[in-house]
Amino acid sequence: MARIKDSSVEQVKSASEILPVVEDHVRLRKAGGTYKGLCPFHQERTPSFTVTPARGTFKCFGCGEGGDAISFVQKMEQVDFVGAIEFLARRFGIELEYEEISPEADHARRRRERLEQLLERATAFYERTLWDSDAGAFARDYLAGRGLGEEVCRTFRLGYAPGGPTLARRALQEGFTQEELLAAGLANRRRNDYFSRRLVFPLADRNGKVRGFQARKLHDDDPLQAKYVNSPEGDLFKKGDLLYGLDTARQAIAKADRGVVVEGNTDVLALRQAGFQPVVASMGTALTEAQLRELGRLSKRLFLCFDADAAGTEATLRGMELAVKQGFDVHVVSLAKGTDPADDPAAFERQLAAPVGYLVHRVRLLNERAPDKNAAYSAIVTFLQALPDSPEHLDARKLATDLLDLPPEMQSALAPRGRSTALPLSPRLLDAGQRLERSALAGVAAHDELKRWLAATGPELFDDPLNRRARAYLLGEGETDDELTALLAELYARADEDEITVTAGKQLLLRLRERKLQEELRTAPNEQRQQLAQRVAELREEMESLATIAAADPR
Repeated sequence: MARIKDSSVEQVKSASEILPVVEDHVRLRKAGGTYKGLCPFHQERTPSFTVTPARGTFKCFGCGEGGDAISFVQKMEQVDFVGAIEFLARRFGIELEYEEISPEADHARRRRERLEQLLERATAFYERTLWDSDAGAFARDYLAGRGLGEEVCRTFRLGYAPGGPTLARRALQEGFTQEELLAAGLANRRRNDYFSRRLVFPLADRNGKVRGFQARKLHDDDPLQAKYVNSPEGDLFKKGDLLYGLDTARQAIAKADRGVVVEGNTDVLALRQAGFQPVVASMGTALTEAQLRELGRLSKRLFLCFDADAAGTEATLRGMELAVKQGFDVHVVSLAKGTDPADDPAAFERQLAAPVGYLVHRVRLLNERAPDKNAAYSAIVTFLQALPDSPEHLDARKLATDLLDLPPEMQSALAPRGRSTALPLSPRLLDAGQRLERSALAGVAAHDELKRWLAATGPELFDDPLNRRARAYLLGEGETDDELTALLAELYARADEDEITVTAGKQLLLRLRERKLQEELRTAPNEQRQQLAQRVAELREEMESLATIAAADPR
């Protein structure tokens, strides 16, 4: 087995900072001398995962996992100790020294490194061909015709594959072998380049390392009929593990606490060019467990944006169902037939402000697919009965009632199995709303300057009567009693424990307004939906602006 020198191991241990390593995978919030976030090792809604940079350790008080940077990498990347040291060495730019390396282990390591180098060389070759050669002129014109500027195309390292044996011949001249070209998916067994006369999109892993390519058809006489062709699956390239653009969208997704998934690579390019950052592409396939695992490390809010036909395909539905099972809050944005986000990025952002919940989407789809009303009723009842109660479940039941024109005596069958339609929401969901209201009030209790923000947040935004009384008292409009005094003590303690800053308090109050608008959106007539959606979009812009301020100055 390959053995890393002890001196190199110690060098890696000394240089490895746990905070940036964990932040590559988990969205963290500073809390005193520690950082908190959702544990990446088990499903949770309340953060119990902490990182202590001063000690170089992490600990989850929910599942018990803990350790240092090395053990974190071992668990996240599913590698052994040697693999973790090599990972951290790459992460922090340390050159490792090996000793007593077995021929087999050394061969495997060097082969992987050479394939990575070959893919990087190929990417640079395709880039030069696109921008600096006559052969790339048609592809440049195509990109310009799609409204994609050179800056964003260069950022994503787009290229052009001229075909023939052009790339293969050059790689052989540089010392690479035909076997390596085949293993990297860059040549075929006839010794020609795998991609020919196509626009090339490099496909990178979350760390930005190129693992393969997707190539788009540009010419009518292309012998391959498929519009898009991917690298063949191999040691480095597994399409189901990658999301286009994830390496450059990670921070934006974590910061916005939402991941937006579109179908095509050009949709990502157009949206990024327009300034919309937290977006990736599924490259035309359903989401996989590996892709969802990557997204789940950054956010559990998922917006799936597909055209009207794709949103109803079985493969896409399986991806949605998998996301729901993994604890994602899934929203669906169905685009008009024949359109995509790249057509109008500004309009796309407005659509994101008024998404359809997954359950509502499925009810609508089940109704459309059914041959008659009886079949629709049976399918919808089976679907809804198997799911737990929630506000979205209630919306789905209301839609089903309207679509099927159900009389009151038949509506009870739509409720979760064993429950009636009048059953209150689950304690977990009520707790989430209660936490938001009380955290917002706690921020005001701790910071007098937030009172004018609270005054602009009407009492109707608080569902709990006691919370409404606390709002009035904080604004000098009420008197205390034993119940309210106990709540006020809790608010002051919560503000201190959660370290709610002025900026965080503003964000919490804005989230209350957003929650109210979303409730209105669900029941608003069509003529009012666009105006409400615009107000939601404006609120989110304001919250993202505050998040930027908080990142620059967390006080």
